[in-house]
Amino acid sequence: MARPVWSGALSLGLVTVPVELYPAVADHTIHFHQFERGTSDRIRNRRVNERTGEEVTQDEIVKGYDLGGGDHVLVEPDELDEIAPERSRRIDIEQFVELDEIDPWFFDKTYWLKPAKEDFAKAYGLLLQAMDRSEKAGIAKFVLRGKEYLAAVRAGEDVMVLNTLHFVADLRKPKDVMGTLPQLPKPRPKELDMALALVDEMTAPWKPEDYRDEYSKRVEELIKAKEAGKEITHEEEPEPSADVVDLFEALSRSVKNRKSGGKEPKKKAGKKLAELSKSELDKLAREQGVKGRSKMTRAELEKALKAS
Repeated sequence: MARPVWSGALSLGLVTVPVELYPAVADHTIHFHQFERGTSDRIRNRRVNERTGEEVTQDEIVKGYDLGGGDHVLVEPDELDEIAPERSRRIDIEQFVELDEIDPWFFDKTYWLKPAKEDFAKAYGLLLQAMDRSEKAGIAKFVLRGKEYLAAVRAGEDVMVLNTLHFVADLRKPKDVMGTLPQLPKPRPKELDMALALVDEMTAPWKPEDYRDEYSKRVEELIKAKEAGKEITHEEEPEPSADVVDLFEALSRSVKNRKSGGKEPKKKAGKKLAELSKSELDKLAREQGVKGRSKMTRAELEKALKAS
């Protein structure tokens, strides 16, 4: 069982419940070490004095804020500790808001909150049920690893969920990042109607289990193949998107393909299914709305397309 990353108390008015905070998301990224090509020599990162080239230990390092022009303000670790937020062990809910009022833009990381002691299960359960029935989230601030966080506490499946939130000052507006945005012409009514029809045709219940990290899976297959000394096969690059000449025509054909099961793309391919690459089969499956295609092998894709 995982260890809590924080322990303290959840406070709502005069009700206080000791709680523990657990990460709700696991990192499945495949990590690599670095080696010099042609050798078994590991590459290490070292902290080196830029002027002398000599390695420097951690306790000899101070932080410096760049003022520009080569000037810096040096700050000692102790000075940062003195002004750090107090090590509060409480999550104080300051107010409640409608959950759908919080734009997804604000959400950062997700954690589970559980009662730290069985004695407080009743109070925890009461707050959990109240949040669930109200469909509201409690807004709070708390300190984790010396940093202050804004958070939303809400009801999950039989457990409280804590989402850390970005402060408004941390969010960058599109114009600040991308500069001037292009002038967006008003769509013609029939184009908008056809785009909405396509959205309706592509709408399905949200099933997160249908979506997998395909790249990590391919990396694992690559590692296993190299370990076994097998030849590595590469999928063909997807065809580049065609230029859209008539937007309404493109939308109309897209809706028609969804409704008809994508028969037209199959004819245009000019090849039998057995002659198509996996990427071509995947493209046809996507156009024909084949469910679960992301998890299928090439043979399974071919079989599913024949049955469609």
